[in-house]
Amino acid sequence: MKTSDFQYDLPEELIAQAPLPERSASRLLLVPPAGGELADLQVRDLPGLLQPGDLLVFNDTRVIPARLSGRKDSGGQVEILIERLLADACARAQVRASKSPRAGTRIRLDGGGHAEVLGREGEFFVLRFEVDAPLEQWLVRAGQLPLPPYIRRAPDREDAARYQTVFARRDGAVAAPTAGLHFDPPLLEALRVRGVETGRVTLHVGAGTFQPVRVDDVRAHTMHSEWLEVDAALVEQVRRTRAAGGRVVAVGTTVVRALESAWHRGEDVADGGELRPFTGETRIFIYPGYRIRSVDALVTNFHLPQSTLLMLVSAFAGKERVLEAYRHAVRQRYRFFSYGDAMLLWGQASS
Repeated sequence: MKTSDFQYDLPEELIAQAPLPERSASRLLLVPPAGGELADLQVRDLPGLLQPGDLLVFNDTRVIPARLSGRKDSGGQVEILIERLLADACARAQVRASKSPRAGTRIRLDGGGHAEVLGREGEFFVLRFEVDAPLEQWLVRAGQLPLPPYIRRAPDREDAARYQTVFARRDGAVAAPTAGLHFDPPLLEALRVRGVETGRVTLHVGAGTFQPVRVDDVRAHTMHSEWLEVDAALVEQVRRTRAAGGRVVAVGTTVVRALESAWHRGEDVADGGELRPFTGETRIFIYPGYRIRSVDALVTNFHLPQSTLLMLVSAFAGKERVLEAYRHAVRQRYRFFSYGDAMLLWGQASS
C-alpha cells in the first residue's frame, strides 16, 4: 500500500483560515456505507441523524499555548513548540534554530525567564524552564496558541476560544481535536433532548499529527506517541450502549485512536475483544486492512492528502468511498482542515 494512494487534489482556497461565526453552522457531509447516497447537510442536523440511546464520545483535551520564542546566549533566534509537558518544569519540544542547540544551551525566552536544553529524545529536545510561575500558568501568559501550519496568519483573540472545544478541560494538547470544534451548547442541548448520550476520553494531541508520511510504503511509517486515558466510566457507557442496541459515535479521529488503543483483542481471532480502561502512551497506526471495532460511526473534519488521519478514515469507511466523498466535497466547495467543515461516516458494516 503506497502513500500516494491517499492523494487528492485540493485547491488552496478551500483551506479554511478562520472559523465560522457559529460553531454548528459548518456543513456536514453525510457518508453512508458504499451504495448509499452522499448528502450535503449542516452540523446542526446531527441530532436527526442519530437515535435515542446512541453514544457520542468526545476528546476533552485542552490546547496549551505551546509556541514560544527566544534567543540563545550567542544571539541566535530560537522558536520552540512544546510537544509534551513533563515533571519538574520540564517539557519535550521541537526547537528550530539556525544551528541545532546542544545540551547545556540556555535560551533567553521573550516571555521572561530561560530554558535550558537537557538533551534530545529523537526529533525532540528536553528543556528545563526557569520561569517565575508554575510552567502551565506561565505558558498562559507568555505562550502563543499553536495554530496548524496551514493556517497562514498569527493567532488572534478569537482563536483563544475557537481553537478549543467547549468541553475542553484537561491541559496537554498542542493541536485541537478539531471535529469537536463544531459542537456548541445549543447543539449539545438538542442532542440531549434527542436522547443521545455523551462520554469523554482524553488524548493529548501532539505536534506529530502534522508530520507528513515520508515513506512510500505506508507500513514503514513510524507513528508519533501520544498520551491518552480511557476510564472505567466511559468503558461502562460503551458497554451499556452496545447492550441496549445503541451505536457508538466517535467525534474525531483522536477518539478512535484512544478507543482502539484501549481495545483488548483476544488470542482467538474469532474473539472480537472488548474495551477496557487504559491510561498511557499509544503509537497506534490505523490504515486500510485494520478493522476498527470500537465505534460504529465517525464525525470528522477533512484531512490533509497522504496523512495518517486520512488513512485512518479510509480504514473505517473504505478508501475508495472516502476519496469519492473528498472529491464531492471539493466540487461542492466545502471548507477543509481544522477550521473547516465535517463529515459523518458510517463504518463499512454499519447502517
